[in-house]
Amino acid sequence: MTDSKPTVAEGSEYVVFFEGGPSDGATDTRISTDGSYDDEITDFVLVDGMETGIVYTATEAKMVGEQLQVHYSVDTKDSDPVDDPEDRNDDRDN
Repeated sequence: MTDSKPTVAEGSEYVVFFEGGPSDGATDTRISTDGSYDDEITDFVLVDGMETGIVYTATEAKMVGEQLQVHYSVDTKDSDPVDDPEDRNDDRDN
């Protein structure tokens, strides 16, 4: 990302786009508390019935008209571990 971080008015909404992980393709809106956006978001999702924290890091932020849009990519290093379904060795399909 560049050093010039887009800003919005404190209390304004911005749109979040998730890329990768279990929230891939999902969007959300967040409220700016300080005129900026979060550099990192922890998204809590259910994986096999267990709440799992998936960390997403901001990779791109831009103004589209008067709306701030921020793209976040999954950060597997800082996220809770999640087994690939093919590696679980369970008998759910049998």
